Amino acid sequence: MIQKVRKYIEEQGLLPTPPSKIIVGLSGGADSVVLLYLLHQLGYECIAAHCNFHLRGEESQRDETFATALAAAFNIPFIKQDFDTASVAREKGISIEMAARDLRYEWFEQLRKDENAGAIAVAHHRDDSIETMLLNLIRGTGIKGLTGIKPKNGTIIRPLLCVPKKEILQFATGQKLPYIIDSSNLQDDYTRNKIRLSLMPLLQSLNPSIDLALLRTMENLSEIEKIYNQSIFESETKVFNREKGTIDIARLQALPSPEAVLFEILKQYGFGRERIQDIARAMQSQSGKEFYSQGYTLLKDREQFLLSPREQKSGQSVYFIDIHNKEIHSPVSIHLSFEAISPELEIIKDPDFTYFDAGKLRFPLQIRKWEKGDKFIPFGMKGFQKLSDYFNNHKFSKPEKENTWLLCSGNDIIWIIGHRTDDRYKVNQETKKVCILKVF
Repeated sequence: MIQKVRKYIEEQGLLPTPPSKIIVGLSGGADSVVLLYLLHQLGYECIAAHCNFHLRGEESQRDETFATALAAAFNIPFIKQDFDTASVAREKGISIEMAARDLRYEWFEQLRKDENAGAIAVAHHRDDSIETMLLNLIRGTGIKGLTGIKPKNGTIIRPLLCVPKKEILQFATGQKLPYIIDSSNLQDDYTRNKIRLSLMPLLQSLNPSIDLALLRTMENLSEIEKIYNQSIFESETKVFNREKGTIDIARLQALPSPEAVLFEILKQYGFGRERIQDIARAMQSQSGKEFYSQGYTLLKDREQFLLSPREQKSGQSVYFIDIHNKEIHSPVSIHLSFEAISPELEIIKDPDFTYFDAGKLRFPLQIRKWEKGDKFIPFGMKGFQKLSDYFNNHKFSKPEKENTWLLCSGNDIIWIIGHRTDDRYKVNQETKKVCILKVF
């Protein structure tokens, strides 16, 4: 088995040649014991890391005691961490299993950084990968969910994915390696255990080589996934402007599978499958429909979808700029300066720069969001115009309206920041001093 694992590490590019430093997850079960033994025998510099989740009473302490003794017997450094897993699960509103997994990997990664290790090795084996594929299939999944567990995910590596559980147990027996048995693995309480203890034996009665058949299927789907990912990437670049947050509906509909592309784009922003199905149906609907994830809003606006972050309420609606301020950074970053009128004064034509007659300004200036009934005199015009009309005339989307800030002097709106100034405050022949504002 040592040569088998060595070859798998090399083929998958999991680790550089020994002696590389590795954090090895050591629970005390046969899988993790064999993993630690193999990597140690291959010459890697191992640090055994044990998590005590305090979920199984005396068994949890038994596991910690065993792991401590085993690492000492191998002459391998040992580090352990205690977790109040049940409390974390309650606080976050997640399952015990999910809380334990999150705590485990967060600590492993921090430990890897602290120890300057190259990777974190965990003891998932071939049967685990098959069970994961079946579990995802039962729950409903896409191509990625049917490819099993990856041998490498960031800094996490799985050198035993090439080995079935049966061989691990045989190797442990042959090498006289001690290990402990987690009693929860023998219970038929969880879905994964039901797959292991009930479904797999049933499938094996239909096909004695079902594990090999499923492995071939996962390998085939892994190759198909590469083609799928390339196609999705090319499609995304055609329809999605990530910087502006716009999805072109006409181009999206011209693709072979608009909903698949929409799903891959929007899942990154927290939208679930059912919500994305609703969004796909809205491609034919009128403008104005909105959809929400926890952090984003998606708006159907004419021939496109507009994606924007949901505004976080700060509790402050008006911000002030004092005459002595040189810069402010909330809610908009603005630099403020004054210059006397002179031939050397350069007027930069850029929407992020604006120039006012300083003598007309009443400090402190105010920055706020627009309100119903707001109006101003757009630069170059003579009469008032409602901001709502200005927005409509310039085709502002709803998110753009909501994210627009106004600069006010007294009760007057003098600048739709980044867009248009008020004509009453422009620099003219009577101006003696100029107030220059720059958004950055």
